[in-house]
Amino acid sequence: MKKMHSLSSYLLLLISLTAIATPTTTSATTIGVTYSTPASISGTVQLSPDRIAEKVVSMNIPAVRLLDSNPAMIRAFAYTNVSLFLSVPNPLVPLLASNRSLAMRWVYRHVLPFYPRTKISIISVGNDVISYSPDVSPFLLRAMQNVHLSLVDLRIYKISVSTTFSFFNIVPTAFPPSSAQFQQPNGEVIIRPILQFLERTNSSFLINLYPYNMYRSSFSIPIGFALFEEFPFNFRDDLTTGVRYRNLFDMMVDAVISSMAVMGHENLPVIVAETGWPSSGIDASEVDATLLYSEMFLKALLTHLRSGCGTPLRKEGVSEVYIFELVEKDAKQGIRNWGLLHHNMTSKYSFDFSDGGKVRRFKEILVGFFVQVVMLYLLM
Repeated sequence: MKKMHSLSSYLLLLISLTAIATPTTTSATTIGVTYSTPASISGTVQLSPDRIAEKVVSMNIPAVRLLDSNPAMIRAFAYTNVSLFLSVPNPLVPLLASNRSLAMRWVYRHVLPFYPRTKISIISVGNDVISYSPDVSPFLLRAMQNVHLSLVDLRIYKISVSTTFSFFNIVPTAFPPSSAQFQQPNGEVIIRPILQFLERTNSSFLINLYPYNMYRSSFSIPIGFALFEEFPFNFRDDLTTGVRYRNLFDMMVDAVISSMAVMGHENLPVIVAETGWPSSGIDASEVDATLLYSEMFLKALLTHLRSGCGTPLRKEGVSEVYIFELVEKDAKQGIRNWGLLHHNMTSKYSFDFSDGGKVRRFKEILVGFFVQVVMLYLLM
């Protein structure tokens, strides 16, 4: 009886220590990466889908946005527990809008052979179609509807359908966030009906959001504000709401939320489909596109998202954020580098992408210690 009482005490101690080791605030934000299939690494070594999937799993990345939705890549993520965000290329939007059978064919090729062994969570029909030439935005909603109906016909209900917008092409003024509105006439003609569709189908609003681009476009934004630095003057006050913004990312997210609120859809989940900071620029004029600033931004962004504090207008924050991008493209003059990994798949940065690794390791040590104590006790 005494032994059982002592064993119960050890169990209570373990539970208490585990509770202490667990953070009191946890973020619901899923942090993933984007990936598009390049021809090769350094022009010689092929990037096989299996190798990419293995790397993603080893980095503890829970979600990947596949910008080209390569079927071989979708297959490679089967049974990995990595959630996939698929994309329909812009040139296909008018075809899927005009022909329902083509939408079904796309779903048959990119979803049906793999789901649910591969965890496909969302499909974006088009990416920043408003800036795409030729203009396919009039076909956007119909294409989304046809893809959604194709999934429903196949009794697939857990994959949502949306489209991805670019912040700079739909939100003309980010400050103050409380006064932000979608740019017209696209706001009324294109975005409003899409918001209604998203509300009706329990989908999310997808946005490409780059604080780096906003910082470059305005001399009044200090670099520390864009990089989440905690300096006394790194803030901007929204005088309408009395809200103080301490980083550019939150300010831009809240500008999107305010724009949706104007149209009566302020509660729609928001997914940041792309964000990041380049480690090198197009030319010498991009003095802030450096490896140092890129690492500072990414580390601070991950810390901010995992803090669980959300944004001033949305306490739960954004539901998902995708870092652009997993592997940098072949280095060519006139393009920016964004990759988390070099061409040889080694990391460019010193920080760990995985979430909560230290907490898990501490828990494992506690459990191991407890097992040893119990074994010793039972042998006494």
